[in-house]
Amino acid sequence: MLTAITRAVSPGIHRCELSHLDRQPIDFDKAVEQHRQYEASLRALGATIVSLPAEPDLPDSMFVEDAAVVVDEVAVMTRMGAPSRRRESETLAAALSRFRPLRWMRDPATLEGGDVLRVGSTVFVGLSARTNPEGVAQLEAELAPLGYSIRPVEVRGCLHLKSACCWIGDRKLIVNRDWIDGAALNGFEIIEVPGGEPRAANVLAIGDTVLVPASFPRTAEMLAHMGRQIRTLDISELMKAEAGLTCSSLLFEAP
Repeated sequence: MLTAITRAVSPGIHRCELSHLDRQPIDFDKAVEQHRQYEASLRALGATIVSLPAEPDLPDSMFVEDAAVVVDEVAVMTRMGAPSRRRESETLAAALSRFRPLRWMRDPATLEGGDVLRVGSTVFVGLSARTNPEGVAQLEAELAPLGYSIRPVEVRGCLHLKSACCWIGDRKLIVNRDWIDGAALNGFEIIEVPGGEPRAANVLAIGDTVLVPASFPRTAEMLAHMGRQIRTLDISELMKAEAGLTCSSLLFEAP
């Protein structure tokens, strides 16, 4: 059963961490409605939603993807690169422990789930401002014995690996080559984001459907021409907090 863990938008989202965007006012009510529509889209695509309450003191806590890396066998609770976010993994642990045994990253490792892209048994891990080599090494120590192959990828000019590269089905990846080292992606077919939509690589594929932010119509059209079913979502307020579509849920199969 496809399961999605989500968390409600924090009332403190206006205090979110920002690395590559200038701070803009965020309409909280609109952000809440956009998140509700996001959950509705996941539900319409067959996911069972485990919706957690908001954390007022953790502005970025809606972005649950960063707090854990979930594979079929375990959940690895991350130690985030942004110190203000490290309590988020603790607040998520109880919900995840219902579904997976937990493993915990340790100092000096830093890793955020937005830097981890799993395609089958291949796990790409971004080396970014938020994820360091010790984080990659600790993740590999947990996952390699389970049969996963870890591939580090240099990230530049964006927040996370998934800001620049996401899976869109089969062995295809949508990529912004300006932001990552594409050589690490060998063996996969690379689909480049259209010009003028540099943030459009962060899409969310579920079955034959790809969720695409409504802000990126050229990307939606390109993927539709490739035969994908497209569902567009307005996440404009959430994107002011440096959000993408993948970061607001943890998706995995549960009994």
